[in-house]
Amino acid sequence: MDRRNEESPSTLVKALPIPPPLPSHFNTRFHQKSKIRGLCCVSNAINSSMDRLFDEGYRADVSILTDDGGVIYAHANILGVVSPVFKGMLKKLKGRGRNRLKSISIRGVPPEAVRVFIRYLYSSRRKHEKLCPAFIGAVTRVRVSQLKRLCECWLEHRLMSTENVIDIFQLALLCDAPRLSLICHRFILSNFKAVSASDGWKDMKESHPVLEKEILASMIDEKERKKERTRKMNERKVYVQLYEAMEALVHICRDGCRTIGPHDKILRDDKAPCQYAACKGLEALIRHFAECKMRRPGGCVHCKRMWQILELHSRLCANSDGCRVPLCRNFKQRRRHQSKKEDITWRILVKKIVRSRSINGAPFFSLESA
Repeated sequence: MDRRNEESPSTLVKALPIPPPLPSHFNTRFHQKSKIRGLCCVSNAINSSMDRLFDEGYRADVSILTDDGGVIYAHANILGVVSPVFKGMLKKLKGRGRNRLKSISIRGVPPEAVRVFIRYLYSSRRKHEKLCPAFIGAVTRVRVSQLKRLCECWLEHRLMSTENVIDIFQLALLCDAPRLSLICHRFILSNFKAVSASDGWKDMKESHPVLEKEILASMIDEKERKKERTRKMNERKVYVQLYEAMEALVHICRDGCRTIGPHDKILRDDKAPCQYAACKGLEALIRHFAECKMRRPGGCVHCKRMWQILELHSRLCANSDGCRVPLCRNFKQRRRHQSKKEDITWRILVKKIVRSRSINGAPFFSLESA
């Protein structure tokens, strides 16, 4: 067999053409993904190592005593770096022998919660099912701010209910957690009937009567604020409706609206629907005003309303000389003979109407004309 025709693998590889380079964005994304994956692997490996260090207690030099008499072994270097409180406690115990374990007591917290807390200091891992409301108290005492925020979030989203919100509220006040206390307070106000019937409320009534009075006072204040907000919203709706009526009046008198308009305009019934919602009601009022025999002010109720609309328009109108609305210039001249009190009342109304739409220098009206 002639081996001269057979080529070695290395020769074949050299003979293959070089592939074109990948697009720049593809290379960038690939490298970024590979970097992120690498970092995740490194992070998981480090966390696993720190968990093993905690679980095995390798060369631990600190023993943490819990309420049930149990002992949790830890390392002074890690505790001191994470918590300034632990650092100060360990400094006080520094002179008690090198080879002797330093003892720290954490009381008032369930032992399992203490274990979860110390484990978090090693690897930033936690188990929500092992936590309790008192856990945030221990975190506050040792000043681990990151874990404190996580505890607040856990209490807010996973544990809070009508039965325990009073306890969480008192705990938030004691542990200087303003956001959590505010959320608890809002929860109490929103579910006051159910919360006031809970055992936590009864216990608070006996142990902290001052806090109960403050919550009841805030409940009354909240009701008053709600009434005030409702009143202002309804008032603003009225001003918006008046503004829309003024726009519709200008639209009718200047452009015409299907069946009603100025004498020099050709009206057509087949026009598209009017964009002004107040046109229909205002059209009926104008027709009544034109046909009513008691048009004098103070006579017919509907006519009196029309007089007020015309006067309100004259006070909103920025250009009465070119205005097509009837009696606009007459009302401006009549204003000179009005009393000061009546003039001030109209001015206040005009400003509120214009500001209700947040308009300054609108196509039809302006705040300067007020």
